[in-house]
Amino acid sequence: MNWKLLGGVPRTPARPLEGPCCSTAKWEKVLWGTLVRCAMIVVGLVGPFATARAQSDTTKAVTDTTKLNMDAVYSRPFQQLGGGAVGLGGYVEANTRYTGTDGISEGLSFQLPRLTLFVTSSITRRIKFLTEIELEEGGREINIEFASVDVTLHPLLNLRGGVVMNPIGTFNQNHDGPKWEFVDRPIASTTIIPSTWSNVGFGLYGKLAKGSWVYAYEAYLTNGFDGSIIDNAEGRTWLPATKAAPERFEESSNGVPLLTLKGAIKHQRIGELGLSWMGGVYNRFQDDGLTLDVRRRVDLFAVDYNTSIGPKGPRIMLEHAWAMVDVPTTYTQQYGSAQRGGFIDIVQTILREPVFGWEAARFNIALRAEYADYNVGTFKETGGVIADDVVALTGGVGFRPASGTVFRANYGYQWQRDLLGNPAGRTAKMMVGVSSYF
Repeated sequence: MNWKLLGGVPRTPARPLEGPCCSTAKWEKVLWGTLVRCAMIVVGLVGPFATARAQSDTTKAVTDTTKLNMDAVYSRPFQQLGGGAVGLGGYVEANTRYTGTDGISEGLSFQLPRLTLFVTSSITRRIKFLTEIELEEGGREINIEFASVDVTLHPLLNLRGGVVMNPIGTFNQNHDGPKWEFVDRPIASTTIIPSTWSNVGFGLYGKLAKGSWVYAYEAYLTNGFDGSIIDNAEGRTWLPATKAAPERFEESSNGVPLLTLKGAIKHQRIGELGLSWMGGVYNRFQDDGLTLDVRRRVDLFAVDYNTSIGPKGPRIMLEHAWAMVDVPTTYTQQYGSAQRGGFIDIVQTILREPVFGWEAARFNIALRAEYADYNVGTFKETGGVIADDVVALTGGVGFRPASGTVFRANYGYQWQRDLLGNPAGRTAKMMVGVSSYF
Protein backbone atom coordinates (compact mmCIF):
# COMPACT_ATOMS: atom_id res chain seq x y z
CA MET A 1 0.00 0.00 0.00
CA ASN A 2 1.41 3.34 -1.05
CA TRP A 3 0.84 6.17 1.45
CA LYS A 4 2.07 9.46 -0.09
CA LEU A 5 2.96 12.60 1.77
CA LEU A 6 0.26 15.18 1.24
CA GLY A 7 2.36 18.30 1.78
CA GLY A 8 4.97 19.90 -0.39
CA VAL A 9 7.88 18.61 1.70
CA PRO A 10 11.08 17.94 -0.28
CA ARG A 11 12.25 14.33 -0.52
CA THR A 12 15.93 15.05 -0.56
CA PRO A 13 18.02 15.91 2.51
CA ALA A 14 17.99 19.66 2.92
CA ARG A 15 18.73 20.77 6.45
CA PRO A 16 21.13 19.08 8.88
CA LEU A 17 20.07 18.17 12.37
CA GLU A 18 22.22 18.03 15.45
CA GLY A 19 21.06 14.52 16.40
CA PRO A 20 18.42 11.89 15.80
CA CYS A 21 15.10 11.98 17.60
CA CYS A 22 15.93 8.92 19.66
CA SER A 23 19.38 8.50 21.21
CA THR A 24 21.48 5.39 20.67
CA ALA A 25 21.64 4.87 24.42
CA LYS A 26 17.86 4.70 24.58
CA TRP A 27 17.78 2.16 21.76
CA GLU A 28 20.39 0.03 23.50
CA LYS A 29 18.41 0.13 26.75
CA VAL A 30 15.24 -1.03 25.03
CA LEU A 31 17.17 -3.61 22.99
CA TRP A 32 18.86 -5.17 25.99
CA GLY A 33 15.58 -5.19 27.89
CA THR A 34 13.94 -7.09 25.06
CA LEU A 35 16.82 -9.56 24.82
CA VAL A 36 16.57 -10.27 28.55
CA ARG A 37 12.85 -10.96 28.22
CA CYS A 38 13.46 -13.29 25.26
CA ALA A 39 16.17 -15.09 27.23
CA MET A 40 13.75 -15.59 30.13
CA ILE A 41 11.22 -17.10 27.72
CA VAL A 42 13.81 -19.52 26.32
CA VAL A 43 14.95 -20.50 29.82
CA GLY A 44 11.34 -21.13 30.74
CA LEU A 45 11.06 -23.46 27.79
CA VAL A 46 14.34 -25.32 28.18
CA GLY A 47 14.17 -25.66 31.97
CA PRO A 48 11.30 -28.17 32.07
CA PHE A 49 12.92 -30.09 29.20
CA ALA A 50 16.14 -30.49 31.15
CA THR A 51 14.61 -31.44 34.51
CA ALA A 52 11.36 -33.30 33.90
CA ARG A 53 11.55 -37.01 33.19
CA ALA A 54 7.96 -37.16 32.01
CA GLN A 55 8.67 -34.71 29.22
CA SER A 56 7.50 -37.11 26.52
CA ASP A 57 3.96 -36.89 27.90
CA THR A 58 3.85 -33.09 27.43
CA THR A 59 5.37 -32.84 23.96
CA LYS A 60 2.80 -34.81 22.03
CA ALA A 61 2.01 -34.25 18.38
CA VAL A 62 0.47 -30.84 17.86
CA THR A 63 -3.31 -30.78 18.06
CA ASP A 64 -5.78 -28.08 17.07
CA THR A 65 -5.85 -26.71 20.63
CA THR A 66 -2.09 -26.06 20.55
CA LYS A 67 -1.92 -24.30 17.19
CA LEU A 68 -0.06 -20.99 17.31
CA ASN A 69 0.72 -18.28 14.78
CA MET A 70 4.04 -19.99 14.14
CA ASP A 71 2.11 -23.00 12.80
CA ALA A 72 0.34 -20.95 10.13
CA VAL A 73 2.60 -22.18 7.32
CA TYR A 74 1.41 -25.75 7.92
CA SER A 75 -2.16 -24.96 9.06
CA ARG A 76 -3.48 -24.95 5.50
CA PRO A 77 -5.50 -27.36 3.41
CA PHE A 78 -3.33 -29.55 1.19
CA GLN A 79 -4.33 -32.15 -1.39
CA GLN A 80 -2.10 -35.20 -1.46
CA LEU A 81 -0.97 -36.30 -4.92
CA GLY A 82 -1.85 -39.94 -5.45
CA GLY A 83 -1.48 -40.73 -1.77
CA GLY A 84 2.21 -39.77 -1.92
CA ALA A 85 4.34 -37.51 0.21
CA VAL A 86 3.73 -34.36 -1.88
CA GLY A 87 0.80 -32.05 -1.16
CA LEU A 88 -0.52 -29.09 -3.14
CA GLY A 89 -2.69 -26.17 -2.13
CA GLY A 90 -3.10 -22.44 -2.37
CA TYR A 91 -5.51 -19.55 -2.17
CA VAL A 92 -6.83 -16.81 -4.42
CA GLU A 93 -8.14 -13.31 -3.73
CA ALA A 94 -10.29 -11.19 -6.04
CA ASN A 95 -12.15 -8.00 -5.27
CA THR A 96 -13.60 -4.76 -6.53
CA ARG A 97 -13.24 -1.37 -4.88
CA TYR A 98 -14.55 2.16 -5.14
CA THR A 99 -12.37 4.80 -3.47
CA GLY A 100 -12.75 8.53 -3.09
CA THR A 101 -10.44 11.07 -1.42
CA ASP A 102 -11.86 14.48 -0.48
CA GLY A 103 -14.68 13.99 -2.95
CA ILE A 104 -12.45 12.94 -5.86
CA SER A 105 -12.73 9.37 -7.12
CA GLU A 106 -11.12 7.34 -9.88
CA GLY A 107 -14.19 5.14 -10.15
CA LEU A 108 -14.69 1.42 -9.81
CA SER A 109 -11.77 -1.00 -10.16
CA PHE A 110 -11.52 -4.80 -10.26
CA GLN A 111 -8.45 -6.49 -8.87
CA LEU A 112 -6.76 -9.86 -8.54
CA PRO A 113 -4.20 -8.89 -5.89
CA ARG A 114 -2.71 -12.34 -5.39
CA LEU A 115 -2.78 -16.00 -6.29
CA THR A 116 -0.67 -18.13 -3.96
CA LEU A 117 0.50 -21.71 -4.42
CA PHE A 118 1.69 -24.09 -1.67
CA VAL A 119 3.79 -27.22 -2.15
CA THR A 120 4.76 -29.45 0.75
CA SER A 121 6.63 -32.71 0.94
CA SER A 122 7.64 -35.15 3.65
CA ILE A 123 11.11 -35.90 2.33
CA THR A 124 11.84 -38.52 4.93
CA ARG A 125 11.21 -39.11 8.61
CA ARG A 126 11.51 -35.78 10.50
CA ILE A 127 12.43 -33.80 7.38
CA LYS A 128 9.83 -31.67 5.57
CA PHE A 129 9.86 -29.14 2.78
CA LEU A 130 7.32 -26.36 2.26
CA THR A 131 7.18 -23.50 -0.20
CA GLU A 132 4.78 -20.61 -0.77
CA ILE A 133 4.89 -18.90 -4.15
CA GLU A 134 2.80 -15.78 -4.66
CA LEU A 135 1.72 -14.27 -7.97
CA GLU A 136 0.71 -10.66 -7.40
CA GLU A 137 -1.24 -8.20 -9.54
CA GLY A 138 -2.40 -10.73 -12.09
CA GLY A 139 0.99 -12.43 -12.34
CA ARG A 140 3.03 -9.28 -12.98
CA GLU A 141 5.12 -10.11 -9.92
CA ILE A 142 6.15 -13.60 -8.82
CA ASN A 143 7.65 -13.91 -5.34
CA ILE A 144 8.92 -16.78 -3.23
CA GLU A 145 7.46 -15.93 0.16
CA PHE A 146 8.56 -19.09 1.95
CA ALA A 147 10.71 -22.07 0.98
CA SER A 148 12.29 -24.02 3.79
CA VAL A 149 13.56 -27.41 4.81
CA ASP A 150 12.47 -28.25 8.37
CA VAL A 151 14.30 -30.88 10.42
CA THR A 152 12.56 -32.08 13.59
CA LEU A 153 14.90 -33.29 16.32
CA HIS A 154 12.53 -32.75 19.24
CA PRO A 155 9.35 -30.68 19.67
CA LEU A 156 11.55 -28.13 21.46
CA LEU A 157 14.32 -28.23 18.87
CA ASN A 158 13.60 -27.91 15.14
CA LEU A 159 15.97 -26.64 12.46
CA ARG A 160 14.75 -24.48 9.57
CA GLY A 161 16.69 -23.15 6.59
CA GLY A 162 15.84 -21.49 3.28
CA VAL A 163 13.58 -18.54 2.61
CA VAL A 164 12.25 -17.85 6.11
CA MET A 165 9.19 -15.80 7.05
CA ASN A 166 10.53 -13.55 9.80
CA PRO A 167 8.29 -14.02 12.88
CA ILE A 168 7.66 -10.35 13.68
CA GLY A 169 4.15 -9.69 14.98
CA THR A 170 1.25 -11.93 13.99
CA PHE A 171 0.23 -10.91 10.48
CA ASN A 172 3.59 -11.52 8.80
CA GLN A 173 3.31 -15.26 9.41
CA ASN A 174 -0.47 -15.62 9.46
CA HIS A 175 -1.37 -13.56 6.40
CA ASP A 176 -3.47 -15.90 4.22
CA GLY A 177 -6.43 -14.02 2.75
CA PRO A 178 -9.12 -16.62 3.59
CA LYS A 179 -8.34 -16.25 7.31
CA TRP A 180 -9.34 -12.57 7.42
CA GLU A 181 -12.67 -10.75 7.16
CA PHE A 182 -11.15 -7.72 5.45
CA VAL A 183 -10.12 -7.17 1.84
CA ASP A 184 -7.20 -4.87 2.70
CA ARG A 185 -4.29 -5.96 4.82
CA PRO A 186 -3.60 -3.96 8.03
CA ILE A 187 -1.86 -0.65 7.40
CA ALA A 188 0.82 -0.87 10.09
CA SER A 189 1.48 -4.54 9.31
CA THR A 190 2.38 -3.67 5.72
CA THR A 191 3.98 -0.22 6.01
CA ILE A 192 5.83 -0.33 9.35
CA ILE A 193 6.33 -4.08 9.47
CA PRO A 194 6.86 -4.67 5.74
CA SER A 195 4.62 -7.74 5.48
CA THR A 196 4.99 -10.10 3.95
CA TRP A 197 8.65 -9.96 4.93
CA SER A 198 10.88 -12.97 4.30
CA ASN A 199 14.60 -13.49 3.81
CA VAL A 200 17.14 -16.23 3.16
CA GLY A 201 18.54 -17.62 6.39
CA PHE A 202 18.28 -20.31 9.01
CA GLY A 203 17.33 -20.79 12.63
CA LEU A 204 15.59 -22.75 15.36
CA TYR A 205 12.05 -23.07 16.63
CA GLY A 206 10.28 -25.19 19.21
CA LYS A 207 7.13 -25.69 21.21
CA LEU A 208 6.11 -27.21 24.52
CA ALA A 209 2.54 -28.14 25.44
CA LYS A 210 1.93 -28.61 29.15
CA GLY A 211 -1.59 -28.87 30.50
CA SER A 212 -3.66 -25.98 29.20
CA TRP A 213 -0.57 -23.96 28.31
CA VAL A 214 1.58 -23.89 25.18
CA TYR A 215 5.00 -22.21 25.06
CA ALA A 216 6.97 -21.54 21.89
CA TYR A 217 10.02 -19.74 20.58
CA GLU A 218 11.63 -18.89 17.22
CA ALA A 219 15.10 -17.53 16.44
CA TYR A 220 16.48 -16.82 12.96
CA LEU A 221 19.51 -15.25 11.30
CA THR A 222 18.70 -13.90 7.82
CA ASN A 223 19.66 -11.25 5.30
CA GLY A 224 18.23 -7.89 6.25
CA PHE A 225 17.37 -4.35 5.24
CA ASP A 226 19.37 -1.97 3.06
CA GLY A 227 19.83 1.78 2.63
CA SER A 228 16.63 2.16 0.61
CA ILE A 229 14.63 2.43 3.83
CA ILE A 230 15.80 6.08 4.00
CA ASP A 231 16.48 6.60 0.29
CA ASN A 232 13.24 5.96 -1.57
CA ALA A 233 10.48 7.58 -3.59
CA GLU A 234 8.22 7.95 -0.51
CA GLY A 235 10.37 10.75 0.91
CA ARG A 236 10.18 9.29 4.42
CA THR A 237 11.60 6.43 6.43
CA TRP A 238 9.96 3.51 4.65
CA LEU A 239 10.95 -0.05 5.57
CA PRO A 240 8.92 -1.75 2.77
CA ALA A 241 11.27 -0.17 0.20
CA THR A 242 13.75 -2.99 0.84
CA LYS A 243 11.30 -5.53 -0.57
CA ALA A 244 11.92 -4.13 -4.06
CA ALA A 245 15.55 -5.32 -3.97
CA PRO A 246 15.64 -8.91 -5.34
CA GLU A 247 19.34 -9.22 -4.52
CA ARG A 248 18.44 -9.64 -0.84
CA PHE A 249 17.78 -13.31 -1.69
CA GLU A 250 21.31 -13.58 -3.08
CA GLU A 251 23.47 -11.72 -0.57
CA SER A 252 23.39 -9.38 2.40
CA SER A 253 23.64 -5.67 1.62
CA ASN A 254 26.37 -5.21 4.23
CA GLY A 255 27.44 -8.63 5.51
CA VAL A 256 25.71 -8.26 8.90
CA PRO A 257 22.80 -10.68 9.51
CA LEU A 258 19.36 -9.64 10.71
CA LEU A 259 18.35 -11.35 13.96
CA THR A 260 14.69 -12.13 14.66
CA LEU A 261 13.45 -13.52 17.99
CA LYS A 262 9.94 -14.36 19.10
CA GLY A 263 8.44 -15.91 22.20
CA ALA A 264 4.78 -16.93 22.45
CA ILE A 265 2.53 -18.30 25.16
CA LYS A 266 -1.02 -19.57 24.80
CA HIS A 267 -3.77 -20.74 27.12
CA GLN A 268 -6.80 -22.50 25.69
CA ARG A 269 -9.18 -20.07 27.41
CA ILE A 270 -7.11 -16.90 27.58
CA GLY A 271 -5.61 -16.81 24.09
CA GLU A 272 -2.15 -16.37 22.57
CA LEU A 273 0.34 -13.62 23.40
CA GLY A 274 3.46 -13.05 21.33
CA LEU A 275 6.49 -10.79 21.84
CA SER A 276 8.96 -10.35 19.01
CA TRP A 277 12.02 -8.34 18.02
CA MET A 278 13.91 -7.98 14.76
CA GLY A 279 17.05 -5.92 14.36
CA GLY A 280 20.31 -5.41 12.53
CA VAL A 281 22.53 -3.02 10.57
CA TYR A 282 20.88 -1.64 7.44
CA ASN A 283 23.48 0.62 5.81
CA ARG A 284 26.55 -0.22 3.74
CA PHE A 285 29.16 0.99 6.20
CA GLN A 286 32.28 -0.21 4.35
CA ASP A 287 33.42 -1.13 0.86
CA ASP A 288 36.57 -3.14 0.13
CA GLY A 289 37.83 -2.40 3.63
CA LEU A 290 37.21 1.34 3.33
CA THR A 291 34.95 2.78 6.04
CA LEU A 292 32.04 4.69 4.54
CA ASP A 293 29.86 5.36 7.59
CA VAL A 294 29.15 4.18 11.11
CA ARG A 295 26.96 1.12 11.49
CA ARG A 296 23.34 2.25 11.53
CA ARG A 297 20.71 0.00 13.04
CA VAL A 298 17.06 -0.68 12.43
CA ASP A 299 15.07 -2.38 15.20
CA LEU A 300 11.44 -3.48 15.26
CA PHE A 301 9.46 -4.61 18.29
CA ALA A 302 5.97 -6.10 18.17
CA VAL A 303 3.35 -7.46 20.52
CA ASP A 304 0.41 -9.51 19.27
CA TYR A 305 -2.58 -11.15 20.90
CA ASN A 306 -5.55 -13.18 19.75
CA THR A 307 -8.38 -14.86 21.62
CA SER A 308 -11.96 -16.04 21.39
CA ILE A 309 -14.36 -15.01 24.14
CA GLY A 310 -16.36 -18.12 24.88
CA PRO A 311 -17.75 -20.58 22.32
CA LYS A 312 -20.11 -17.99 20.81
CA GLY A 313 -18.32 -14.75 21.65
CA PRO A 314 -16.24 -12.56 19.34
CA ARG A 315 -12.75 -13.30 18.12
CA ILE A 316 -10.22 -10.57 18.86
CA MET A 317 -6.89 -10.09 17.07
CA LEU A 318 -4.47 -7.24 17.68
CA GLU A 319 -0.94 -6.26 16.85
CA HIS A 320 1.19 -3.25 17.72
CA ALA A 321 4.64 -2.51 16.34
CA TRP A 322 7.44 -0.02 16.99
CA ALA A 323 10.31 0.72 14.60
CA MET A 324 13.50 2.60 15.46
CA VAL A 325 15.93 3.66 12.76
CA ASP A 326 19.30 5.36 13.16
CA VAL A 327 18.80 8.13 10.56
CA PRO A 328 21.89 10.19 9.66
CA THR A 329 21.91 13.69 11.15
CA THR A 330 22.30 15.16 7.65
CA TYR A 331 18.73 14.14 6.79
CA THR A 332 15.81 16.49 7.28
CA GLN A 333 13.18 15.85 9.91
CA GLN A 334 10.77 14.32 7.40
CA TYR A 335 12.79 11.11 7.82
CA GLY A 336 11.58 9.75 11.13
CA SER A 337 13.82 7.79 13.47
CA ALA A 338 10.80 6.28 15.26
CA GLN A 339 7.55 4.80 13.92
CA ARG A 340 4.65 2.98 15.52
CA GLY A 341 1.27 1.58 14.62
CA GLY A 342 -1.13 -1.28 15.01
CA PHE A 343 -4.62 -2.67 14.56
CA ILE A 344 -7.37 -4.49 16.38
CA ASP A 345 -9.91 -6.76 14.67
CA ILE A 346 -13.15 -7.87 16.30
CA VAL A 347 -15.14 -10.58 14.48
CA GLN A 348 -18.51 -11.88 15.67
CA THR A 349 -20.51 -14.74 14.18
CA ILE A 350 -24.17 -13.73 14.06
CA LEU A 351 -25.63 -16.71 12.22
CA ARG A 352 -24.51 -20.30 11.93
CA GLU A 353 -26.82 -22.62 10.02
CA PRO A 354 -27.02 -24.57 6.74
CA VAL A 355 -27.37 -22.39 3.64
CA PHE A 356 -27.90 -23.85 0.14
CA GLY A 357 -26.53 -27.18 1.30
CA TRP A 358 -23.47 -25.72 3.02
CA GLU A 359 -23.81 -27.31 6.45
CA ALA A 360 -21.18 -25.20 8.21
CA ALA A 361 -22.13 -21.81 6.73
CA ARG A 362 -21.58 -18.71 8.87
CA PHE A 363 -22.38 -15.02 8.66
CA ASN A 364 -19.92 -12.71 10.43
CA ILE A 365 -19.72 -9.02 11.20
CA ALA A 366 -16.34 -7.40 11.74
CA LEU A 367 -14.73 -4.13 12.83
CA ARG A 368 -11.12 -3.00 12.41
CA ALA A 369 -9.52 0.05 14.04
CA GLU A 370 -5.96 0.88 13.02
CA TYR A 371 -3.35 3.61 12.82
CA ALA A 372 0.23 4.22 11.74
CA ASP A 373 2.53 7.08 12.77
CA TYR A 374 5.52 7.28 10.42
CA ASN A 375 7.39 9.99 12.30
CA VAL A 376 7.10 9.90 16.08
CA GLY A 377 8.57 13.01 17.64
CA THR A 378 8.58 16.81 17.60
CA PHE A 379 10.11 19.47 15.40
CA LYS A 380 13.47 20.62 16.69
CA GLU A 381 12.86 24.30 15.97
CA THR A 382 9.32 24.73 17.34
CA GLY A 383 8.67 21.73 19.60
CA GLY A 384 5.48 21.03 17.69
CA VAL A 385 4.38 17.48 17.11
CA ILE A 386 5.41 15.91 13.79
CA ALA A 387 2.35 14.39 12.13
CA ASP A 388 2.70 12.14 9.03
CA ASP A 389 0.15 9.65 10.29
CA VAL A 390 -2.98 7.79 9.24
CA VAL A 391 -6.00 6.55 11.20
CA ALA A 392 -8.67 4.25 9.77
CA LEU A 393 -11.90 2.47 10.70
CA THR A 394 -13.32 -0.38 8.63
CA GLY A 395 -16.51 -2.36 9.08
CA GLY A 396 -17.50 -5.46 7.21
CA VAL A 397 -19.77 -8.44 6.78
CA GLY A 398 -18.62 -11.85 5.69
CA PHE A 399 -20.29 -15.01 4.50
CA ARG A 400 -18.38 -18.26 4.92
CA PRO A 401 -19.95 -21.28 3.20
CA ALA A 402 -16.93 -23.17 4.54
CA SER A 403 -14.13 -22.18 6.89
CA GLY A 404 -11.65 -21.78 4.03
CA THR A 405 -13.80 -19.54 1.83
CA VAL A 406 -15.07 -16.03 2.58
CA PHE A 407 -17.22 -13.59 0.63
CA ARG A 408 -16.70 -10.19 2.22
CA ALA A 409 -17.98 -6.65 1.91
CA ASN A 410 -16.16 -3.78 3.64
CA TYR A 411 -16.63 -0.06 4.08
CA GLY A 412 -13.70 1.94 5.41
CA TYR A 413 -12.94 5.54 6.28
CA GLN A 414 -9.43 6.93 6.65
CA TRP A 415 -7.87 10.17 7.87
CA GLN A 416 -4.31 10.93 6.74
CA ARG A 417 -2.22 13.95 7.79
CA ASP A 418 0.97 15.25 6.25
CA LEU A 419 4.21 16.03 8.04
CA LEU A 420 3.07 19.49 9.15
CA GLY A 421 -0.26 18.32 10.57
CA ASN A 422 -2.44 20.11 8.03
CA PRO A 423 -6.15 19.13 7.99
CA ALA A 424 -6.39 15.44 7.24
CA GLY A 425 -7.20 14.13 3.81
CA ARG A 426 -10.31 11.93 4.07
CA THR A 427 -10.66 8.75 2.08
CA ALA A 428 -13.72 6.51 1.90
CA LYS A 429 -13.60 3.11 0.28
CA MET A 430 -16.08 0.36 -0.48
CA MET A 431 -14.76 -3.13 -1.21
CA VAL A 432 -16.40 -6.42 -2.14
CA GLY A 433 -14.39 -9.56 -2.70
CA VAL A 434 -13.83 -13.27 -2.28
CA SER A 435 -10.89 -15.23 -0.93
CA SER A 436 -10.66 -18.99 -0.87
CA TYR A 437 -8.24 -21.84 -0.34
CA PHE A 438 -8.18 -24.46 -3.05
